[in-house]
Amino acid sequence: MSNAVPGGATSAPEQEGHRLPTNVYPNLYELAIKTDLIASPPTFSGEALIHLDINKDSSEIQFHYHKTLTITHISISTSDLKTTSNLNLPLSNLKLNEENDFATLDLSSLPGGGLKQGQKSTKLFFRFESELKSAMHGYYRSEGDPDENGKKPIYGLTQFEATEARKAFPCWDEPLVKSKFSISMIAREKNTSLSNMPQVSEKPWKAPSNASIDNVFNENYELGSLLGGSVQLGKVEGQTEGKTEGKTEGKTEGKTESNEEGWKITKYETSPLMSTYLVAYASGEFVSLESAHHSKLTGKTVPLKIFATKDQIKQAQFGLDIKKWALPIYEEIFDIPYALPKLDTLVAHDFDAGAMENWGLITGRTTAYLYDPEKSPLSAKKRVAVVQCHELAHMWFGDIVTMKWWDNLWLNEAFATLMGELVILDRIWPEWKPRSEFLKTHLQGALDLDSQRSSHPIEVDCPDSNQIAQIFDAISYSKGASVLRMLASVVGEPTFLKGVSIYLKKHIYGNAETKDLWAGISEASGLDVAKIMKNWTLKVGFPVIKVEESGDGKIKLTQNRFLSTGDVKPEEDETLWYVPLEVATLDDSGKVSVDHKATLEERSTTYDLKGNDSFKLNAQTVGVYRVSYEPERLVKLGKEASKYTLEDRVGLLSDAATLARAGYSKTSGSLSLISEIVKGGEKEYLPWSQIGSSLSKLNGVWWEQSKEVKEALSKLRIDLFKPLIKNLGFDSKDKDELPEIKELRELVISTVAAAEDSEILKEIKERFEPFLKSNDDTKIPPDLQRTIFVNSIQHGGLEEYEKLLNVYNKPSNPSTKVDAMYALTSARDKSLLDRTFKMMGDGSVKDQDLYIFFFGLSANKYARRHIAEYFIKEYDTLMKRYPDGYGVNYLVKGAFSALSSHEDLKMVKDFFKDKDIRKYKSAVAQTCDSIQAAADWVQRDAGDVEQWLKEHKYL
Repeated sequence: MSNAVPGGATSAPEQEGHRLPTNVYPNLYELAIKTDLIASPPTFSGEALIHLDINKDSSEIQFHYHKTLTITHISISTSDLKTTSNLNLPLSNLKLNEENDFATLDLSSLPGGGLKQGQKSTKLFFRFESELKSAMHGYYRSEGDPDENGKKPIYGLTQFEATEARKAFPCWDEPLVKSKFSISMIAREKNTSLSNMPQVSEKPWKAPSNASIDNVFNENYELGSLLGGSVQLGKVEGQTEGKTEGKTEGKTEGKTESNEEGWKITKYETSPLMSTYLVAYASGEFVSLESAHHSKLTGKTVPLKIFATKDQIKQAQFGLDIKKWALPIYEEIFDIPYALPKLDTLVAHDFDAGAMENWGLITGRTTAYLYDPEKSPLSAKKRVAVVQCHELAHMWFGDIVTMKWWDNLWLNEAFATLMGELVILDRIWPEWKPRSEFLKTHLQGALDLDSQRSSHPIEVDCPDSNQIAQIFDAISYSKGASVLRMLASVVGEPTFLKGVSIYLKKHIYGNAETKDLWAGISEASGLDVAKIMKNWTLKVGFPVIKVEESGDGKIKLTQNRFLSTGDVKPEEDETLWYVPLEVATLDDSGKVSVDHKATLEERSTTYDLKGNDSFKLNAQTVGVYRVSYEPERLVKLGKEASKYTLEDRVGLLSDAATLARAGYSKTSGSLSLISEIVKGGEKEYLPWSQIGSSLSKLNGVWWEQSKEVKEALSKLRIDLFKPLIKNLGFDSKDKDELPEIKELRELVISTVAAAEDSEILKEIKERFEPFLKSNDDTKIPPDLQRTIFVNSIQHGGLEEYEKLLNVYNKPSNPSTKVDAMYALTSARDKSLLDRTFKMMGDGSVKDQDLYIFFFGLSANKYARRHIAEYFIKEYDTLMKRYPDGYGVNYLVKGAFSALSSHEDLKMVKDFFKDKDIRKYKSAVAQTCDSIQAAADWVQRDAGDVEQWLKEHKYL
């Protein structure tokens, strides 16, 4: 790696306003964190001794810390300071810019007016403290479920991605600035402390009575010694009033420390170089399960553990097993061993994201890691597998090799998505068909978001932390992974993975950017990968390929940018992508051949079919684009669909429905394609899932049309789906039933129930009755639980609501709690809906779960306008509940994205026009795009759909 700077970071130019200067970099953080979970409210305090490299003469140091962190002491030492007279710096030397969390420490009072380039043994000391809040970012408090005595376990854990380490300790909070970390945790004797690295020692702790700030640089000073004494806080210039009043440790205003039991200090090994967002620690009453990984590359044994509260640990075994199964495969593929001496997972009750790849200490919410083999559905098992494999991929992509800045976030997330949710899953659970399911779980979501005018390139500029939070979306994850999947198809997957290994080895323990990845794959493949992929990562959007038939055995292919609103402007249509055409042709014997070499790199080209009358572009749906056929060809493809692959059929259905919604074709054409494929005897889950999705979107947007049209759409769904129930039934026929059969059963029954088929609703009611009356759930298969819960409340009353409210409050497992959430949001009775809305504001709903209630209510046509009104009415309260903007992105979409009229669009725009939306600007824009596309669609095709329904006797 060129231009290396001491401390493990690559040098960057003197940065613009959103980046720290490079004059001073840390190379080692020594941290001691004291957690008091018994105090009211719980608190943490800490000491940081930061070893610095001085790259340039400096009269000041800039670093990050957040206003919620109170700094009480600052000292500095260098090899040139022979006395202690200049070590302690007044707090008035520290100024904070709250807009970007930049802290500036004035060092002009030091001898010589500051620090000199190359000055040795420079160390910066901070003492700090804060309340341990339930914010789900920084170092925060989580509360478990109440035990039999009504007591809730309380524990602390970290979530530092993207820019939240600064809320826990002063630091250089940028991914480029890699340092080593030596961490000590001080906690109550009964608590277990965790961190990235293995434990070195643990012993009783009591703060020395003679600890002094003047001794912090002495060799025999034990970090953390000042955390037991009293301190007087000063005020930092630029910090908001009320943040730094004078306090006494453990006895701050409004806070009391309990001395009911003793303390202990746990010390951990020093870490390799890593970015601040990957640092992790936790403290609480945890129990664990243990396994081990035996590395063939090193011959070493790596302990594997999963931690949870004692009431949940019994459901953590599957999450632990996945690590043991997946780590050897990752090592084999990358030819790089897992780098740390241990790998833990911590299951958290309160977690904003799904999970987090902290190096050596993965964290995540209960639905991400807990699985009950007896009661959890297949979807819950898949989620645990997907999340754990995704986070394990990060041990290489993100942890050992890290992006230089957040504009290359996709290098972390796209790879973890591709590897963890396709490649590794396919090796361990091929029966799940993850390569095919990728189309449903990622490609379609990526294409949906990227078809909006408000989308962004995979590589997107991130000038501040407000923007960073907004790019953790389907573009960085799903489109990035889909583009990599397409590239793997172009060069061949073994070659692709070889190139990835080359990339990782060249940048191990360092930082990288997109061009470095392309260089590795180019070295393996011999192709100019950067040229092939340039516009896929640097430009917004993707193309639709228009196919025009001339009748002479040739087709004209033209690429243009695709927008969901169908109104591409010339200035938005300048990009030309490298498009692998993957032309599949069908001969007279029914054999399919694929031309893997054909590409479209210009605006248009002509392709010779060489006498084949049956053809289809984008074989296996590997390309990140849509294909628009002429109506006659689409009908023909529908008749021939069974001869093409599963992935081809999913792609055909998805393209036809999406193009119709955008106005590139008529919705009637999409409905006819569905009809033809069903007539062809479709049996596979994924094409049926795509059919269900297309009809569900149609039904959702048509929700305010006439009663007759809505009933006709329900008849259509019943007519298509109900015949499958005869063979599937409600119950599995044997314990070894294929996963896709379970999924198909759930899809079919939920679809027919949503269409209000009386026979199916009667069966659901009969199956729920024993559970309602005597808590007997034996007639409720786990995979059908959500459907049965939802319809029981939807078509029931107070008794059903009360029953599932009790399930919500005391669930048997995390997925059951989520099922109960969706059920509570599905009520039609106004009084019951009012109770659900009241829950969202009275503390009954965790912050991490509120978005589920929003999406559940928006899916309920009886509550859709109410949830929009709720967001508007409670806007100020919601902003206070999520002060950093995290979570608001989901709430905005949940509140408004299901609306579908131009009047709704105006209402949403008018509401947000005078709001400060910097932290969720993308969500507002994307929501407006969704409403615009829906309103245009229903306005344009209402008559077309009505006519099709009449022609097919549904109306």
